[in-house]
Amino acid sequence: MDNFLYIAASGAKQDLLGTGLRANNLANAQTTGFKAQLEQARAMPAYGEGLPTRVFSMTESPTNNYESGPMIQTGRQLDVAIQGDGWFTVQDANGQEAYSRDGSFQLGPDGMLTDMHGNMVMGDNGPIFLPVPLDNLNFATDGTISVRPVGAPENVSEEVGRLGLVKPEYRDMERGNDGLFRMKDGTQAEQDVTVQIRSGMLEGSNVNAVDEMVNMISLQRHYEMQVKMMKQAEELDTRGNMLLRII
Repeated sequence: MDNFLYIAASGAKQDLLGTGLRANNLANAQTTGFKAQLEQARAMPAYGEGLPTRVFSMTESPTNNYESGPMIQTGRQLDVAIQGDGWFTVQDANGQEAYSRDGSFQLGPDGMLTDMHGNMVMGDNGPIFLPVPLDNLNFATDGTISVRPVGAPENVSEEVGRLGLVKPEYRDMERGNDGLFRMKDGTQAEQDVTVQIRSGMLEGSNVNAVDEMVNMISLQRHYEMQVKMMKQAEELDTRGNMLLRII
């Protein structure tokens, strides 16, 4: 009886965690460059004195869906999307290097290039600063940034930097609570010249809203089943106590 109740209660708890993960995916269905988290549940043995037969459910997010999202044409000069595999390099709020697929860049009054969350966009030699005011901003497919100096002829352009583009192995990366990705071992990924970008475009979220809704409904139904099992365990326990009283 105790095992019955323990399994049902732990299963209900993990169903709630799984629902939260799916809800987070659904909430980011329109977030630029968002990568959906994958979720699965499995049975785990409970270790400890007197618990050799106990098992419990555990919900985990073993990895993320790294497929590319849809390309959305915006025509905005500061919008950039990575074509295929690869990541933009940014500096997070703690000053550490992190990686993102969000290419909706912003230009500060001092010429500093940031993402939409205020993280500094990194280049080959540190944070990227563009000369302001600027004209005719252009991103080449390899991430090279060029502008036309103020007052220069139309056909004149000057290289002012290059985006930091990396392509580490997915198995070596992990997602942080801020939505940015980092290397699991704390190192910095090397620049990769094979990463290609497209300017005037953004990568949409790769979340499939229909699939997430179906999975949420499935988890909610499974949660209801676990609650019914807990109620059944309570009923069986009550009947068992009644039999003992009769005896």
